[in-house]
Amino acid sequence: MTERKSPGVSFETWIDRQIREATERGEFDDLPGAGKPLPGEGRPHDEMWWIKQKMQAENLSFPLPGTLALRKEAEESRAAAVGARTEAEARRIIESINDKIRESYGKPLSGPPLLQPLIDVDEVVGDWRARHPAEEKPAPEPPRERRSFFRRIGHG
Repeated sequence: MTERKSPGVSFETWIDRQIREATERGEFDDLPGAGKPLPGEGRPHDEMWWIKQKMQAENLSFPLPGTLALRKEAEESRAAAVGARTEAEARRIIESINDKIRESYGKPLSGPPLLQPLIDVDEVVGDWRARHPAEEKPAPEPPRERRSFFRRIGHG
């Protein structure tokens, strides 16, 4: 457990002592990156450096304003629906994004004033069907004419 700062001792002195003692115990030996230059050394100061680094490490992009984010989500949903495994799944994807679009009509979103139109479910399903042609099923055999029992034995 870390020890508490004693009253009357300045923080700088207390912190310096903590660092010195940890160094003497070897707690800073063999740290990853020891002896290597600091990343970004020599570049101009950027207050957002740590956010940019985290977003790059997590493979994220900068957040879009609300209207543009909704438009991007609509485009991604349309592509996901066309690539869906089943027609029902494609319909669910489009209905879900259409619900979000309808919801956006009643509240202001940040960003440029864009009105995202609803996605035509039937148009997307048509694209899905074109991309996933149905396997041809063999035509069912026509039903055989049923004869009564008496016709089969020759009485009719």
